[in-house]
Amino acid sequence: MARITTYLNFDRETEEAFNFYKRVFGTEFEGEPARYADMPASEDAPPIPEEDKNLIMHVALPVFDGYMLRGSDTPATMGHSLIIGNNTYIHLEVDSKNQADKLFNALKEGGTVRVEIAEQFWGDYFGEMTDKFGVKWMVSCPV
Repeated sequence: MARITTYLNFDRETEEAFNFYKRVFGTEFEGEPARYADMPASEDAPPIPEEDKNLIMHVALPVFDGYMLRGSDTPATMGHSLIIGNNTYIHLEVDSKNQADKLFNALKEGGTVRVEIAEQFWGDYFGEMTDKFGVKWMVSCPV
């Protein structure tokens, strides 16, 4: 079965972000989050720094039927360079204004609203914000 998922990278705050999303969507992780300490040692790679061992290597959270958020920490000590840009949004298309309000209001907690959720000129009930982790969200439903 082919599907599309969204993969989010964070700078040492994946666990906090995904616990937040878990609360927002009322779902549970698919399996236990994998941590960098779980990675087997390799001759081709240096040992995992002690301060990185508890970071999330991979986590998966189902949010709607068939749709999954996945994520990981990208520690600089392992050669990663995280740049959060403005080129990615997660667009949640829901079935009711009630569901749209619930998700929008939960996700905007500690974040910045760009477009307050309301009926828009093109006919959708729509809102847009950046959550407290820098992830950009759009929430909409047909009116």
